[in-house]
Amino acid sequence: MELSEFFKRHNKIALAFSGGADSAYLMYAAKKYGAHIKAYYVKSPFQPLFELEDARRLAQELNVPLTVIESNPLNEEKIRKNDENRCYYCKNRIFSLIKQAAEEDGFSELMDGSNASDSWADRPGMRALAEMAVLSPLRECGIEKQRLRQLSKDAGLFTWNKPAYACLATRIPQGMELDRQLLEKIEKGEEYLRTLGFSDLRLRVVQGGFKLQLPQEQLSAAVEKREDILRFFDELGENILLDLKSRKSN
Repeated sequence: MELSEFFKRHNKIALAFSGGADSAYLMYAAKKYGAHIKAYYVKSPFQPLFELEDARRLAQELNVPLTVIESNPLNEEKIRKNDENRCYYCKNRIFSLIKQAAEEDGFSELMDGSNASDSWADRPGMRALAEMAVLSPLRECGIEKQRLRQLSKDAGLFTWNKPAYACLATRIPQGMELDRQLLEKIEKGEEYLRTLGFSDLRLRVVQGGFKLQLPQEQLSAAVEKREDILRFFDELGENILLDLKSRKSN
């Protein structure tokens, strides 16, 4: 099935919008094929500010109404304790909030940006989406990540080469309780590193501080900027290590 056919069948639909490349293209396609669409973004301590800024920018560029929903998942103990089901509980909370807001606005169907490259095994929160009957048009239409980026580039979307971004909670080891102060430190650290020119990075919590993961082509720059990085994290009150095993982009 093509996206054009999907939006003929589902011509009034709400979008769970993250500001990332997948849901960005889905927003564009819905507008292109004439669907009545409204986007919903859940703002929480798990999302950095730049994601919300990107979501607002794209919604404005495509003239799609956007509702921002405030949420604090740390109020729920089953999420805060960060066990193997944390992602499931968190997705359930996010999509419950979006679904409620969308239904109040007159939308009976909800979609997300999961694409055909996303594995159910890699994303435990997928189970929550299935239970709530959330539609995933990119997945249903067989659109994988590489093709999606090309389609986004052809459409002129600024998100076409935006690196995939997992929520800040994924930086904290499973079983370690989630803490707002620690999440804020991770966000500040990653934002600072981006100002130095690094991208597609992860700042992982390890015993005694943080471990910085970078794509291979950026490792030498981290060594060159060692003093600046050490100074910033010293002021933040954290040690930082560089992972010499480069991380793979997607």
